[in-house]
Amino acid sequence: MRFFLTFGYQIQAVVIGWYIYHLTKSPLSLGMIGLAEAIPSIGISLYGGYVADKSDKTKLLRRIILGMFLCSVVLLLVTIPSIKDRINHGHIVWIIYLMIFCIGIGRGFLSPTVFSLMAQIVPRELYPNSSTWNSTSWQIASIAGPALGGLIYGFAGVTVTFSVIIGFIFLSFVSLFFIKSRPPQYVPKESIVKSLTEGIHFVFKSRMLLGAFSLDLFSVFFGGAVALIPVIATEVLHVGAEQFGMMRAAPALGAVLTMIFMTRHSPMDKPWRNLLFAVTGFGLSIICYGLSRNFYLTLFFLFCEGAFDSVSVIIRSTISQLLTPDEMRGRVSAVNSMFIGSSNELGAFESGLTAKLMGTIPAVLFGGFMTLSVVTITFLKTKKLIPLGLNEIHPPEKEAA
Repeated sequence: MRFFLTFGYQIQAVVIGWYIYHLTKSPLSLGMIGLAEAIPSIGISLYGGYVADKSDKTKLLRRIILGMFLCSVVLLLVTIPSIKDRINHGHIVWIIYLMIFCIGIGRGFLSPTVFSLMAQIVPRELYPNSSTWNSTSWQIASIAGPALGGLIYGFAGVTVTFSVIIGFIFLSFVSLFFIKSRPPQYVPKESIVKSLTEGIHFVFKSRMLLGAFSLDLFSVFFGGAVALIPVIATEVLHVGAEQFGMMRAAPALGAVLTMIFMTRHSPMDKPWRNLLFAVTGFGLSIICYGLSRNFYLTLFFLFCEGAFDSVSVIIRSTISQLLTPDEMRGRVSAVNSMFIGSSNELGAFESGLTAKLMGTIPAVLFGGFMTLSVVTITFLKTKKLIPLGLNEIHPPEKEAA
C-alpha cells in the first residue's frame, strides 16, 4: 500500500513543482506548494492522531487514500488541453493549491494511522529492522517516482503523467483490501482535549523524543532547499525535465543505498551521537549543493543529502517506536507529524521565500548554515544523551525513575 501511494505521491510532487514553476516562473510559488500542504496537515494532525487511536486503522486508511485519489483526479482534469485552455493560468495555479491543501488534510490523518497500523502488524522485537525495511521501500518509491515523473513529463506531457499518478494511487487503495481490519486496541474514554493533551505531555516528558522531533523540525525547515531544484535545474544548471527528474531522484537513491547498508550495520549503537553526525552531514551537503555549478557534482551532493537524512530517519523511527506505548501511538505520531511530518513542506516555503528575498543560491547556503547552527545548539543542550546505547533508552516513566 505505502509503496504505491509513495510512488504516485513522489511523481505528483515532481510534476506539480515543475508545472507551477513553468506557469509562474516564481521561486515563491514553489514555496507556496509546501505551505498549502503544511497548514492543513499540521492543523489537523493532533485530531488525526486521536481518530487513529479510536478507529479501525484499515478502514480509515481506505477513506484517506480515496480522498487523495479524488484530488489527483481533479489535478488531471485541469491539465487536459480542452479544459485547461478555457481556464486562466492563474486560476489553474489556485486550483492546484486547493487540491494540495486537501491532500494536506489527508496527510494529517495518514501518518498517525499508518504508524498505529504498523505497530499492530509488526512484533516489538522487530521494530528496528522493520523501520529500516519500511523506510527502504519508501525510499525506493522515492527514487523511481521522481525519475519516472521527470521522464514521463518530459516525453509525454503533464496530462499523461497525472494519469500514471492516478493509476498508482488506485493500486494503493486496492491493496488495502488485502489487509485485515484492525479494530482499535484502546479507545480513549476521556474528552478529546484531555486525550490530545496526554499525547503532547508524553512527548514533552521524554528528552529523547522531544529532542529528536525538534532537531528534525528545525534542520529540515532550514534545509528545505531541495524544493528549489526546479530553479537550480533551469536557471543555474540549464538542464531539462529529464535531468530534473534525476536530480529529484538523487537524494532518494542515496537514502535507499544507505538504508540497505544499515540493515547490516545498524546506527543504533549510539543513536543520539549518530543522529547529530547525520544531521551535520545533511547540512554540509546542502551547502555544497548550493555552491555546485556542475550537474554531476550536484547529483553527488543531493545523493549525500539523502544518505545522511536516511540515517536520521531510521534513528528517529526506531526511538519513536520503542518509547511509545500502544495506546498512545496515534497521538504521539500526530505530535511527530506536527514537528516532522510537515517540516519538508514548511522548509520548502522557507526556501521559496528566502529565494525570493535573497536569491536562489544565497537561500540555499543560508539554509545549510542554519542547519549546522541547529545541530550545534542541540549538541550543547543534549550532551548527556550522546553516550547512551539502544538498551539504555527507556520510556519517560522509566527515565523519571
